[in-house]
Amino acid sequence: MLLQRKAIATPFIICVSILGIGLIQFPQLQTLIDSKQSASLETLEKEIKSEHLRLNFLTKMPTFSYDNLIADLVYLNFLQYFGDDEVRDKTGYSLSPEYFEVILERDPRFLAAYRSLSISTSLYAAMPERTIALSEKGLKSLSPFVPEKSYYVWRYKGVDELLFLGNAKAAEQSFATAANWASNFSDPESQMIAHTSQKTAEFLNRNPNSKYAQIATWAIVLNNQVDERTQKRAIREIEALGGKVITTPEGTKKIMFPPKD
Repeated sequence: MLLQRKAIATPFIICVSILGIGLIQFPQLQTLIDSKQSASLETLEKEIKSEHLRLNFLTKMPTFSYDNLIADLVYLNFLQYFGDDEVRDKTGYSLSPEYFEVILERDPRFLAAYRSLSISTSLYAAMPERTIALSEKGLKSLSPFVPEKSYYVWRYKGVDELLFLGNAKAAEQSFATAANWASNFSDPESQMIAHTSQKTAEFLNRNPNSKYAQIATWAIVLNNQVDERTQKRAIREIEALGGKVITTPEGTKKIMFPPKD
């Protein structure tokens, strides 16, 4: 009888816990979105603090082995947060790394999260150190084969190290590792990544302070299926470094480089 009660109680507790996670996940963030038309900056800042506390709680709460589900739910919340331009213009992007603390702690193999981490935290929240620290922690759970295309995480890390920290040596090592991991696969995408990453690493080794290398790295950002705001930022940075971005009749972006320095 006791075993039967436990068999019934355990799934019930898990279901209630997951329901609780769902209830915690959405209301407060939805309030931020719904209130953007009329809320004062003071009100928005209070709600941001409340959201920070909620995310902090999610990093510590028991998950009953539903880590991936929590990561998915928090990632959906992040997409709402990041995409709400009106509120972000008022409050900034300071919560971006907090979302990824939860997401990558629960699911360090969530590949798509690393690209969003780099864009939101390095580019918009201006916290590249947090991005790189979270990436380094997550990479401890990755291998060249798991998850598929995990070599991209090393490329994102290399981009952040070069563009936002100016650490060409660390970026060189990241691109070289990306090339090494990608070379394990024979598909065209992996082979292209292996080739371009190796060339980038070799160039950084020879020219660690080159504007040409920075333009090439901003070109990686530009061609990485990013949002319109990130595209505009990448184009501004390329042009500031002496390059030029041309849109072809097919709609693709072509980079015109200045003479090599």
